[in-house]
Amino acid sequence: MKSLTHGLKATVAAAAVSLAAGFGSASAETITLHGASQFDEDHAFTRLMRKFEELTQLYYQGDAELEFVMHLNSELGLEKDYFNFMSQGISVDYAVVAPSHMSTFSKMATLMDMPMLFRDPMHWSQVLGGDALQPIADDVMDKADVMLIGYGGGGVRNLIVNKAVSNMEEIKDVPIRVMGAPIQSRMFEAFGMAPSVIAYDEVYNAIQTGVIDAAENEAAGIQQKKFYEVGPQIALTQHSITVRPLAFSGKTFQRLPEDLQAAIIQAGKDAGAYGRIIESSEDRAKLAGMESDGLLETVLFTERGALIAASEPVKQEFAAELGAEAVLEAINAVQ
Repeated sequence: MKSLTHGLKATVAAAAVSLAAGFGSASAETITLHGASQFDEDHAFTRLMRKFEELTQLYYQGDAELEFVMHLNSELGLEKDYFNFMSQGISVDYAVVAPSHMSTFSKMATLMDMPMLFRDPMHWSQVLGGDALQPIADDVMDKADVMLIGYGGGGVRNLIVNKAVSNMEEIKDVPIRVMGAPIQSRMFEAFGMAPSVIAYDEVYNAIQTGVIDAAENEAAGIQQKKFYEVGPQIALTQHSITVRPLAFSGKTFQRLPEDLQAAIIQAGKDAGAYGRIIESSEDRAKLAGMESDGLLETVLFTERGALIAASEPVKQEFAAELGAEAVLEAINAVQ
């Protein structure tokens, strides 16, 4: 009977010894695979990977035992480290990794982080459940030797504002903090806002002191950083819905028997769908919970269609820079 090990090495040194002794090893008796997460067992990313392990066990019908070892709480570094390890075929076999951490290898991967990529949550779900992103996965595999075998995510990013805004006129020239990626500034300029790149840990004080009037984030970030204390009005722009691929080392994959490879491919796809349900559901619940507790107020943004229209030239230009025009066209065509 195949066994499932959820053991965590006590120290990084102990982990290193384990990896040196049997990382990615395959024999007639045991195949050991190592996962990594920046978070604990309760986080949506970790739960997605646990579902991947469970489903791989279910789908694999070979003779070898499967052993999964999960390294939690950044024991083996951060997501960018995991991706580099998977590319080299060392230390980490599978992990959930944000597309931005793939950019050193594949510029095309950053398209998945672009604001306004999806019309709405239904469109996001349909795109991730189909094959429109396959050219990006092919590019990542070709340039990094890392497979994208499933797609999690589902955090919806909205505006965090110190006053109620509900339309294009009301957000015009509003100073907003954005992340450092140039596409972020370009997109919010297209919305008519005044973006500034500010360190994440400085956002609270920047709103509190009037340096900016707005920021943007998903419910988990609003809750964790207590942004509702300085920006209690949440305008439901839904300008970004996260995509968090489940990645698997190509080098490890090639060392595995064909029946296990098939199980991993199917398990990755199904675990990604499971992860999307978890994260999107928890995102909505967290936002609703904060509102019911009187911590914030959600405001319907009545001109989201205008945001979509304003974003289109920026999206087309960015996709062209990445050589991903056909990918964007395929995403837009999903109904």
